[in-house]
Amino acid sequence: MSIAACASQAEESRGRLHGELGRVVRGPRDVFQRDRDRIIHSISFRRLRHKTQVFVAPDGDHYRVRLTHSIEVAQIGRGIARALGLNEDLTEALCLAHDIGHPPFGHAGEAALKAAMQAHGGFDHNGHTLRTLARIECPYPLFDGLNLTWETLEGLAKHNGPVRHPGWALADIDTEFPLDLASHASLEAQVAAVADDIAYDNHDIDDGLRAGLLCLDQLMEQPFVADNYRAVEARFPGAPRDRLLRELVRDQIGVMVNDVIAATRANVADAGVASVAEVRAAGRTLGGFSAELARKERDLKRFMYANLYHHPSQLAAADGANLVIARLFDAYRGDPALMGADWGARLPEGEQAMVRHIGDYIAGMTDRFAIDRFADIFGRDAVPEALRHA
Repeated sequence: MSIAACASQAEESRGRLHGELGRVVRGPRDVFQRDRDRIIHSISFRRLRHKTQVFVAPDGDHYRVRLTHSIEVAQIGRGIARALGLNEDLTEALCLAHDIGHPPFGHAGEAALKAAMQAHGGFDHNGHTLRTLARIECPYPLFDGLNLTWETLEGLAKHNGPVRHPGWALADIDTEFPLDLASHASLEAQVAAVADDIAYDNHDIDDGLRAGLLCLDQLMEQPFVADNYRAVEARFPGAPRDRLLRELVRDQIGVMVNDVIAATRANVADAGVASVAEVRAAGRTLGGFSAELARKERDLKRFMYANLYHHPSQLAAADGANLVIARLFDAYRGDPALMGADWGARLPEGEQAMVRHIGDYIAGMTDRFAIDRFADIFGRDAVPEALRHA
């Protein structure tokens, strides 16, 4: 398949921070394919199977977690990249890795870690994604991190646009391996970002319906959803409602994907970009929804926050998650040996370094591991009621 002129070319990669001469190359893979494989084989990627997507430590095997979400994002992103003639392997690598920095309990866990570390630079999951991949994952003999290409690290850092004020974790990576944070990222990174939106907008509806926190009557208040559902009903009259709802989710993904492909093609043509360097210098995001669908998607997000993410049961779980993270952090700060022999033995000197080390340890936990460690320290009866199913 032909590659667009504005796509990222593996043979033109800016390379890796550390040279790898003398290493055995397994199979005829280019640098972006190797990045993807390194991400898939990493411990931090495997841990995503027990990290919150919507529901904290979900009580049921059918709900999405960070791992299944990341795979779904990669499937959507790769399809868009193929249609646009972009580099599918780089897009897939970015989609698979984009959530690796999330701590346990999703956004509730992130808020608790940010508060605990506020005096020492705070915490943000995107910066921690870079830190995990470039500092904490250490499977190789001669260097720390996965030694990913510049393009993969850049795409993860800037997939939501230029970064004017990087947090300490991202700034640390950028100092060693400058990622041109003030510019836009590649189209592959922009596609990965919108694929993330498409996946969670629609799959969270699916999970919310399955959990009984959303119902069709609520969804029909959303014009975008209502229009698509009526179209599904017209195509499949008399079909069971549960099957119609699953068809609705598939249809909405298709509508969004087709819109992104058309809008991105139009934006690329309008900007006249003919290389990935020109994409970065375009001064605006080129990959994404049309203006009309972007407005509908924002409305859908507001609906989801009001009716699912801020549902009373979700807020109760978030409160419990905040308590678990905050108390674990205080416990480890008071007695670092509680982190175990490995992490406790590697405790760095200095208050700031120690706090960040503890943050790294907690951020790497799965939901279940965090709850179990909390129970070990404070007793199983102290586990918040909303988390006791885990």
